Amino acid sequence: MKTAAVFPGQGSQSVGMGLELFEGFDNARDLFERADQALGYSLTRIMFEGPIEELTLTKHTQPALLVCGIAAFAAADIPVQCAMGHSLGEYTALVAAGSLSFEDAVTLVHKRGTYMQEAVPQGAGSMLAIIGPNEAEIEELISQVRQGVCEVANYNCPGQTVVAGDKLGLADCSEIMAEKGIKTIPLNVSAPFHCSLMKPAADRLALDLGRTEFKNPKFPVYANVTAQRIERGEQARELLKQQVCSSVRWTESMQNLTQDLEVDTIIEFGSGAVLSKLQKRIDRTVKAYQVFDMTTLNQTQAALAG
Repeated sequence: MKTAAVFPGQGSQSVGMGLELFEGFDNARDLFERADQALGYSLTRIMFEGPIEELTLTKHTQPALLVCGIAAFAAADIPVQCAMGHSLGEYTALVAAGSLSFEDAVTLVHKRGTYMQEAVPQGAGSMLAIIGPNEAEIEELISQVRQGVCEVANYNCPGQTVVAGDKLGLADCSEIMAEKGIKTIPLNVSAPFHCSLMKPAADRLALDLGRTEFKNPKFPVYANVTAQRIERGEQARELLKQQVCSSVRWTESMQNLTQDLEVDTIIEFGSGAVLSKLQKRIDRTVKAYQVFDMTTLNQTQAALAG
């Protein structure tokens, strides 16, 4: 059996995330405490107590998901042969692979969240899920948008693509899709992530990434931007710079990872089961498990032992 660790991105957060791991495992508790110390405020309190409005601030959400993902990975202590993360989850994957230190990663994603939120005025941009068409069809339809900004942000799985942009671009996109009878779902997000509107955030984050040490990963990590394996630490740094404004090529990344490395099992560490559900749409032959509390940890360990 070959197993990949996968780590979720923004949208998987919930109040109480990680609490059972914090209470049940010393190594997990240590990570939460180290995160609070690195940030200079109690992220742990926000994660465990909320309110949800505070947790969903991007500057809190991103480090919260990273901490929870690494805490679950440490608590489970399940051997993996490779890793991948969705958007900010790529930072978590690089920590798991020893390419990026935990404290550096927590600090970076806190800044990343702050920069992304500040890049576009509140309410000026958003994201839209498009259900049904394949990637080529989506790209053709998006090319018909004539006003504003509308770009593909996430290729999540067959039949689910997310676009990001400003109000004009997304309104135009919605009209085009409606004319074709294609379903669209506005997403409850605070900014238009993974599109060109994020360039101010990318420029600011590039300076922080340039000052951060990256080592060569201990095991393969696949990148959102290229859907290919990250070989070197400096490559990881450069891809994280590009990632802010680039599409998350999740479907292609997961297909490449599972085929190149003959992976037959993925374990989603952190919060929720978003990536596990996407995997069912990408390749049902790959088994998917989750670790985000004591119940899912015990279930996953029992399934792997059996």
